[in-house]
Amino acid sequence: MATEATAERRRLPRLPLVLAASFGVAVAVTAVAVWAGGGTAAQVPGISDAGALTAWGLPVARTVVNASAVATVGALLLVAVLLPGGRNLGPAQLRYLTWAAVGAGLWAAASVATLLFTLSDLFAQPVGEVASAAMVADFVTTDAQGRSYALMAAAAGVVATLCVGIGTAWWARLALLVALAGVLPPAFSGHSSAAGNHDAAVTSLALHLVGVAVWVGGLVFVLVAAARREPDAATAARRFSPLAGWALIAVAASGIVNAAVRLPSVSEVFTSRYGLMVLAKTAALAMLGGIGWWHRRRTLPALNDGRRRAFVRPAAGELLLMAAAMGLAVALARTPAPGAGDAELSPTEELLGFALPPPLGDFPWTPLFTQWHFDPLFAFGTAAAALLYLSGVRKLRARGDKWPVGRTISWLAGLAVTVLATMSGLNVYGKVLFSVHMGQHMILAMTVPILLVLGAPATLALRALPAAPKGEPDGPRELLMKLLHSRYVKVISHPVVASVLFIGSAFAVYHTSLFETLMRSHLGHMFMLVHFLAVGLLFFWVVIGIDPGPRRPPHLGRLFALILTMPFHSWFSISLMSSTALIGEGWWSLLDRPWVERAMDDQYDAGAIAWATGDIPVLITTIILAVQWVRADQREARRIDRQIDRGDHNDPLAAYNAYLAGLHARDRLPANSLTPEES
Repeated sequence: MATEATAERRRLPRLPLVLAASFGVAVAVTAVAVWAGGGTAAQVPGISDAGALTAWGLPVARTVVNASAVATVGALLLVAVLLPGGRNLGPAQLRYLTWAAVGAGLWAAASVATLLFTLSDLFAQPVGEVASAAMVADFVTTDAQGRSYALMAAAAGVVATLCVGIGTAWWARLALLVALAGVLPPAFSGHSSAAGNHDAAVTSLALHLVGVAVWVGGLVFVLVAAARREPDAATAARRFSPLAGWALIAVAASGIVNAAVRLPSVSEVFTSRYGLMVLAKTAALAMLGGIGWWHRRRTLPALNDGRRRAFVRPAAGELLLMAAAMGLAVALARTPAPGAGDAELSPTEELLGFALPPPLGDFPWTPLFTQWHFDPLFAFGTAAAALLYLSGVRKLRARGDKWPVGRTISWLAGLAVTVLATMSGLNVYGKVLFSVHMGQHMILAMTVPILLVLGAPATLALRALPAAPKGEPDGPRELLMKLLHSRYVKVISHPVVASVLFIGSAFAVYHTSLFETLMRSHLGHMFMLVHFLAVGLLFFWVVIGIDPGPRRPPHLGRLFALILTMPFHSWFSISLMSSTALIGEGWWSLLDRPWVERAMDDQYDAGAIAWATGDIPVLITTIILAVQWVRADQREARRIDRQIDRGDHNDPLAAYNAYLAGLHARDRLPANSLTPEES
């Protein structure tokens, strides 16, 4: 056995060499692609230049940032998600937590270096001349790229600090979330944020960055665990497989959207340097997808059987190909897209990300249904939600279980209305007219949640997901059950808390400066829409939800929560209609809206829409709650009848019925047959 293990170890590629080769491939591909894409333009006579150190140091520093960020995310993913364990981290998890700390430290240092090189590149001066505290502070506070790399450095520093002393799974998951948040800032600066249709570009790039971090980082550390002969390497690889599939879909789809935004025409894909690099990256992703499919079909079973060579060698080749793809990604960031800078955007287009739409005109407001604007977050999110739900229904039916068709229709209808509210003219005009924005708010907070909660997605997941074998670590089903019955969900699902969040958030957003602040950035606007949808889902889950939870108040309590909440909704609507101050005045004043005559009239219409559109969902919810109440009473009556038929008097009501029956039988006996105690 020892001889066979030694021979296998010799046949396996050495891990340090594989990692070093991957980094070398990334740097080499970056250098070649930057040169081929024109990212290091020749110096123009008479114009100062930042120097060769900045020209080549910037892409190399970005490569180190990407590699260290991916390594940090991968190590934390292995610790917090892939390796089995309990509340406290095991010895193997603690070892890889040290790797995460080292990766985060390198990430922070590389982010600072990238910040300095970027400052040097923008000012066309050598690094030594711009690396002063005053210039760096001004760059960080006034420029989007400066803030981006400063936030990355801060996030990496926090992760490095967290990884030093933590010992529980909860803190490891928190560190993973901070690391994933740390890879996002570059999406909100650079080419994507400055392009027309920048909201789609920014969102798609953010999804792209998260997908790459999870996919590449997870593969690296699953490979490390297998090469180091970790006992749970097979479990980690099995858990990583579905994550890798979803990450590949996110990377490919978001990459297509980002390229479509930045390329002016399809022909530019084959004729421009940027387009050719996109094709090269697409080819690399296609090859990676094929290797991933091979892993799932062939090498994972081999790893489960203890044959590490069958897994490690293809994984090492996949890692080298991933490094080349990352090098192409860095080069793409340095390569100007065709036509970049040719068309100047108006101030309104820069704010909105698209041209100002035409006036709505009179009823029926046709532009609301013709002015569509693609949003990757809601498009990919609703598509994934539909596919997952339908796959769960298909799995139940395949094993002979039933699932109500009405729930499926309700879920799909909720997703369809979400798409309508976030990608139709409701979203386009929602950034231009407060009245349309309020209609969008009401749909997301009061219409979509009713449809989605009646779809019972958590119940479907609990029935469709397989239970973890006895003695094995918790699977998705067990984690979902723990979440539904956690202390956090118990607090927020209290009717009072859910009602306060539902109504209080509207007052907090619109009667403070928060609305204007959120509207000024695409990230803030997206957060606002997602928040309204989330608080609506929480409230209507408490009132008419089917899915299980830590507390299910009685139907009378749910009715009281609904009745007591609605007057505050009417109060909110009246406050909008009667307000003498223009809400979000700073935002509306930045937009050139020649067809808006009186902004206060539009605000009055917003309040009227909030009032009118709130009554119909409340009426529908009341009817649904009444039907659920009647059905619950009928089910309880049938249950009691079955207990009585079986002679089971453990139920209090059944015991009381038996007591009454005994009294009736006693009353029918002759009086002289009763004992003194009975009489």
